[in-house]
Amino acid sequence: MNNRVLGGLCAIAAFGFDQGTKALALNTPALENGVEVLPFLNLVRVLNDGVSFGMLGGVVPWWGLVALAAVVVAWLLIWLWKAPDGLTGAALGLIIGGALGNILDRLRYQAVPDFLDFHYGSYHWPSFNLADVAIFCGAALLFWDSFRTSKVRPENREQDNRKGDVTGG
Repeated sequence: MNNRVLGGLCAIAAFGFDQGTKALALNTPALENGVEVLPFLNLVRVLNDGVSFGMLGGVVPWWGLVALAAVVVAWLLIWLWKAPDGLTGAALGLIIGGALGNILDRLRYQAVPDFLDFHYGSYHWPSFNLADVAIFCGAALLFWDSFRTSKVRPENREQDNRKGDVTGG
């Protein structure tokens, strides 16, 4: 499968799952007060007008965050167009899909709905959504990919092919 197509499919899946779960969270009245799912996980509806962990909330206008995210997505699309392999394509697709989900929310609500609340005792990790999960997983895949030593890049294949021509093999 083409790296761009794989990245596009990952972006569509991330965007779809994100928007679907946010629609459920926004239309479930019980989440207004929170619902315990597991001893360490609550579902709760929160509107985040900042970026990760609510940083910059109320400091940067929502349209500024949309503009910044749109520039980042454009840069990621260029990177996806040149993706050297399927892993990079999939990782970039996850990031793009998650970012587009959050951009759409900022355009609709001037904030991003978060609903996953992980906690240990009274310590609560800042709530987040599936767009954030997709962005994190895509970034983690890119990070992991940067450490793979056996990775064969297209430019390395060209060098190997030239060596084969010179040696007659």
